[in-house]
Amino acid sequence: MNIIALNVNRRAVEVLAEPRTSLADFVRDKLDLTGTHLGCEHGVCGACTVLLDGVPARSCITYAVACQGADITTIEGLDEDEVTAELRAAFTREHALQCGYCTPGMLVSARDLVLRLPDGDERRIRVGLSGNLCRCTGYVGIVRAVQSVIEARRARNIAPQAGGGRSCLGPAGSGRAAPGRNEQPLRLARQEFAPALDGVAPGVIPDFTPATVLEQRFTLPHAPAKVFAMFDDIVGVAACLPGVSLTAPPSPERVVGAIRVRLGPIAAAFEGAARVERDPATLSGRIIGIGTDRRSHSATQGEIRYRLVPVDDGTATAVELSIGYTLTGMLAQVGRPDLVRDLARRLIADFAGNLDRHMSGAPLREVAPAELSGLSIIFDVLRARVARVFGRFFASRGGAG
Repeated sequence: MNIIALNVNRRAVEVLAEPRTSLADFVRDKLDLTGTHLGCEHGVCGACTVLLDGVPARSCITYAVACQGADITTIEGLDEDEVTAELRAAFTREHALQCGYCTPGMLVSARDLVLRLPDGDERRIRVGLSGNLCRCTGYVGIVRAVQSVIEARRARNIAPQAGGGRSCLGPAGSGRAAPGRNEQPLRLARQEFAPALDGVAPGVIPDFTPATVLEQRFTLPHAPAKVFAMFDDIVGVAACLPGVSLTAPPSPERVVGAIRVRLGPIAAAFEGAARVERDPATLSGRIIGIGTDRRSHSATQGEIRYRLVPVDDGTATAVELSIGYTLTGMLAQVGRPDLVRDLARRLIADFAGNLDRHMSGAPLREVAPAELSGLSIIFDVLRARVARVFGRFFASRGGAG
């Protein structure tokens, strides 16, 4: 995750986002500016068009992290804009919209034409709007609306702006590379995972906000006090976790080690450190760690929160887990939540079985990398789909009865 600092609709924002997050997803999901629409997501249809430093740009193919320090204007930021107000009125007057899905991007592009073109030449307007697709109108009303605004403004002696405000050649947003303008935000973004990317266990494990959170629960046939005491045995707990190994003697508050993970043909070994927190009063705790895989140049931050709940009149314990993580680098491309959820479920099942055996004095299973094979994914998907089909069938039969 990177800290992305920029100005959106004249407001400074600093938000955590993954390097692969598009500007469109950033303004929609992180800032709730849903006026920016997603259509083709290939930079073809123009529905996602926003202003990047005053220049129309396709936000679906622009990385948010590449916009550090930039000024972004979405359709919401043009509510008080004089040109856009005239265009909205003209679009209504000329019946230039039907479903309205393309309209935000169309207005942003049309505004640029109104600022730049010397007159309302139909051919130049059609060429200028050729990057904005509409499936409803046939474009006739849209072209007329843009023509009418251009002609009205020129009749009021409002001259066109050379280049529409562009100050240099190059892609949209390239004009923001003035010396010193965005050096500090870029430095902040690079530093967030600096300790992990160096492969050195950091002296202080930082708090963070996980990008993905998974909930898990399992039950052990042992009293809560005994289970909580077991969780205080760091060496014993590490021995129960598939793929985990300690690389230095642990302290009550700090662990240094590694975890090996395999996703089909992809193998990773994350080396790092973790901070351990415990609260005996509530039988709960937290483990927060940071690590890197040197081979893939990937970094991760993870957090495990646990709470022990007595069940069966206190003779057994339900272990409630909240597992949060953030993954960056090459492995982030395959670390999708559904795959990680399946991997976590298998890892926790093995962990629970090993804990029970350890607390009962039985030998543990051989520690192996936490593994998720492609074949097992296929079987799980088929099993889930068959269960849903039979569930719907029996539900319908029950309703009919």
